[in-house]
Amino acid sequence: AGEAQCLSYTGCNFLRQRLVLATLSGRPLKIRKIRAKEEDPGLRDFEASFIRLIDKVTNGSRIEINQTGTTLYYQPGLLYGGSLEHDCSPSRGIGYYLESLLCLAPFMKHPLKIVLRGVTNDQVDPSVDVLKATALPLLKKFGIDGESLDIKINRRGMPPKGGGEILFACPVRKVLQPVQFTDPGKIKRIRGTAYSVRVSPQMANRMVESARGILNKFLPDIYIYTDHMKGASSGKSPGFGMCLIAETINGTILSAELASNPQGQGAAVLPEELGQNCAKLLLEEVYRGGCVDSTNQSLALLLMTLGQRDVSKVLLGPLSPYTIEFLRHLRSFFQIMFKIETKTPEEEHMGGEKVLMTCVGVGFCNLSKTIR
Repeated sequence: AGEAQCLSYTGCNFLRQRLVLATLSGRPLKIRKIRAKEEDPGLRDFEASFIRLIDKVTNGSRIEINQTGTTLYYQPGLLYGGSLEHDCSPSRGIGYYLESLLCLAPFMKHPLKIVLRGVTNDQVDPSVDVLKATALPLLKKFGIDGESLDIKINRRGMPPKGGGEILFACPVRKVLQPVQFTDPGKIKRIRGTAYSVRVSPQMANRMVESARGILNKFLPDIYIYTDHMKGASSGKSPGFGMCLIAETINGTILSAELASNPQGQGAAVLPEELGQNCAKLLLEEVYRGGCVDSTNQSLALLLMTLGQRDVSKVLLGPLSPYTIEFLRHLRSFFQIMFKIETKTPEEEHMGGEKVLMTCVGVGFCNLSKTIR
């Protein structure tokens, strides 16, 4: 690994992508000028917390940060795993950390069991509910399954103070299966969760009513659970929100979610409005379509890249800007290029434009998993 040349980047954007891909490819990384021109330069507390988390799940990583926090050097160690705990920074949701752990967990030496504490649902990052409903089935498509693959929400925490707690467990795999996932299929049912913490339990029911008012025109099979947590399991701040999942006959899962404004920030949101807007977001996600929803595009592309030397194909909706940058990073870390074909709505007979992504895996093999 000492021979691998060090990749160099500037700026604070896409920090997680770079660290995750550096860890998987074993290539050292240097990032300069992190918010160098701002009044408060350097890494933010949530980024520092993320770097500490990467340090916990690896063994022998070398991390050097200069005094102002504007330059970061990272030489990855081996992914180790095991049973861990991590307190996430409350300025970003647990989803910010969990998204990257989902990319790394299958390639550890020991199966990962980690307790994360912080904000479970916020307006910025994908919530734990959505990742549980969409990312875990996606991992199973690539052959990462078993009883030990699970995300469990012990306590919910809303911003600004958090106080939530989740358990994420994932088995390890030596190699990944290639996938052919090109037909999303028709929507058969919609499921969801309306949660309320430290507010009236009636809030959840009001959200469900207004969301159903829109979705029932589209489909009869709708069931939205209400999840009201009280006492110690409700975290430290009040709030409410909703996450909706649409499932197709072929096992594609599309998601949408919304959360109320944090206490003391912005105008108060009516639960009726939130429910309606969340339903509209879900319909927009269905219109965008594809076999993977927009939050998990980069996870799907990463797992395709790390597959065996065989062709994988996935049909996606329009690529998000985050995914486009991720493709550029995949090229620089793994020297892999995707074949991208656009499908017009006329060809697919539904929704917006789709993109068919094809690649041949790099044949990534989990070297840290010992052979028993």
